[in-house]
Order: sequence, then structure tokens, then C-alpha cells
Amino acid sequence: QVQLVESGGGSVQAGGSLRISCGASGYTSRVKCMGWFRQGPGEEREAVAHATLGGSFVYYSDSVKGRFTISPDNALKMVSLQMNMLTPEDTAMYVCAASISFCYSKPDQDQFNYWGQGTQVTVSS
Repeated sequence: QVQLVESGGGSVQAGGSLRISCGASGYTSRVKCMGWFRQGPGEEREAVAHATLGGSFVYYSDSVKGRFTISPDNALKMVSLQMNMLTPEDTAMYVCAASISFCYSKPDQDQFNYWGQGTQVTVSS
């Protein structure tokens, strides 16, 4: 089993920045891909970004491309998400996910085997 624990998040004004991180523990040798999904109030969960732990592949959703940067760390089995130029539309629960498969080029929630509890990000206007 793999356990995921997120940290960071919080509240910020529009235009500000936040950094969230996710660390994996347990049988982490199997983990090849880690990423972030988010779910806003009354919305479906959507993919934000994911990356192979070796860094050979990175995916960003169109809504965050150019503003968010995902940083995988294969040695520490963790992934961070630097979020810049935040807008109220970024307000959501951000959930970390890990997969024992390599990252798919298109996000697929079913690929991910393990999920964290989530960390709240709130952006005020």
C-alpha cells in the first residue's frame, strides 16, 4: 500500500502564489506517476497536472498551463505544485494521486491507484 499526505495550501488573494506538496510513504518503489486533481464546489474533479517521477513527462491542463509548475522528486517520492497568478477560479480541494503505471498522455483518473485526503486552496478576489 501507498499512503499520500498533502501539505501546504491555504488562502490567498487573487494574483498571489501558493505551493502544495505531496509525499508518498509505504510501498513507494512501485509509484511511477504522481499528480494533482482538484474539485471545486459543485464541480466535477478535474486533472491539474501530473508527471513521471523521473521527470520525463509532464502534463498540465489548459487552465493552469503557464501558471502552475509541477516538480516531481523521485528520490523523495514526492511531488510539489507551485501555483502562481492564482484566480478565484482556482479555488478547490486539491488532491494528490499516485499511479504504479507511467503517466498517460491524457489524464485518466482511473489510472491512479492511490489518493490523498486533499488540501484546500482558496483564492479571494
